Amino acid sequence: MKKIRTIIFVALLIGILFGISGVINHVYLKKSNMVTGREENLAGLQKEEDNTIDLLVLGDSESYTSISTMMLWKEDGISSYIGAQSGQQIQETYYMLKQALQTQKPKLVMLETHVLFRDNAGMDAYRSVMEENAMYHFSVFRYHNIWKRLLSSNIGDDRQFFKGFRVRDSVAPYDGGDYMQETTVKKQMTGFVKNYLQQIIDICKENDIPILFYSAPSPVNYNYQKHNTLIEYTENAGIPYVDLNMMTSELGIDWTKDTLDHGDHLNIYGAQKVTKYMRKYLEENYNLPDHRGQQKYKDWDVLEDQYEKRLLTLKV
Repeated sequence: MKKIRTIIFVALLIGILFGISGVINHVYLKKSNMVTGREENLAGLQKEEDNTIDLLVLGDSESYTSISTMMLWKEDGISSYIGAQSGQQIQETYYMLKQALQTQKPKLVMLETHVLFRDNAGMDAYRSVMEENAMYHFSVFRYHNIWKRLLSSNIGDDRQFFKGFRVRDSVAPYDGGDYMQETTVKKQMTGFVKNYLQQIIDICKENDIPILFYSAPSPVNYNYQKHNTLIEYTENAGIPYVDLNMMTSELGIDWTKDTLDHGDHLNIYGAQKVTKYMRKYLEENYNLPDHRGQQKYKDWDVLEDQYEKRLLTLKV
């Protein structure tokens, strides 16, 4: 009898969690701007119409400050989305991809590589894995704070959210000089990171999705040691890799104007330069469709108009 009661209790608990998660899904998918903070990009991604995202960008804040989704749309009609979080860890990248594939079939996944050098070790890492797994299956755990927004009268449409990208025009110069000093030393990735990275690669292969690694320009976060490691890894894995830290002159990066926080992240001016280069790279190496003018993508045109108006307000 004790075993039966335990089974019934667990079944009821799971049913309740599924039920509450269903209610939350209905609420935040109707108004994704009710979700703020680290989960905002994921909530927005889950709101996207099925099978409309062709380019999925994954990573931490280096990704959502380096690729302008609206610039890709305006110039080439590429439907891109940035599934990123501040301080994203590799297991979060893995579950972000799994969540995206529930409703999307991207034609390309771009992974910003800073996430590969975040220390993940010990019990904290495995506890995070358990938490991510629980949140993946039961959204009540991920979006439990949504009730605070439900009770707030300040809920409106957020017109500054552009498919995972935001316009950041603050300027705080970097003046540390050349940060890519050549060396043969390598900055190793942890075994934990390598394990989840391989799972990400395997998922992409299983779904016939090419994967591209790229490193956004960032004196704070990149150096030649990481470059060496990434070159070796991508060559062995047969994965294309673009290290933009090795071509800042070609990009036209001006560290007195193109960073918002002393070389940690790019601002909108730096992001425009990176996106301009990546547009050309994508055009030459991938066959991403142009969806401009298609009825299914009319909301992208609305966002583009809002984006252009926002650009008119830039300081320089």
